Amino acid sequence: MSIYDFKAKLNNNEEKSLSDFKNKVLLIVNTASKCGFTPQYEGLEKLYQKYKDDGLVILGFPCNQFLEQDPGSNDEIREFCKINYGVSFPLFAKIDVNGENSHPLFTYLKENGPDHGFEDNKKMSSKLKEILVEHYPSYLENSEIRWNFTKFLVDRDGKIVERFEPTVEPEEMESEIKSLL
Repeated sequence: MSIYDFKAKLNNNEEKSLSDFKNKVLLIVNTASKCGFTPQYEGLEKLYQKYKDDGLVILGFPCNQFLEQDPGSNDEIREFCKINYGVSFPLFAKIDVNGENSHPLFTYLKENGPDHGFEDNKKMSSKLKEILVEHYPSYLENSEIRWNFTKFLVDRDGKIVERFEPTVEPEEMESEIKSLL
């Protein structure tokens, strides 16, 4: 099994095979429109614009599992992202990333990608841990997605090379992305 064996519905409900992204560097992100990390859309779009011609594709997967921070419809999410952040990278239909209804792609990412946990030197890490302990303690176990804007970097061969927690800003990933391009 590889990342290219998965399919997901785009925001417009069209089925998309990840095999369409073979030979590209992928940054797969679970997103939300009403999250403290939502401004990361801006940084993600900047990375996409800067490196898309070199083979970077960012794939956004809205998720409403974390304190219901993406309650809108797929159309509302797409419009919000376009108007507020100029998002032009592919957005998919809203999915679950944890639990029994977790999208198979995210189950695969969690099981096969590295997991270093939160970086304790990040400003928001301790606050996020407090929220998780209160609301979603099981998300601190194993390799669960801990919050919106968890990012997985995938090389041109479909290998998951890195996992970045939500506290890592898009610009902090630039050197790793460039090294794969």
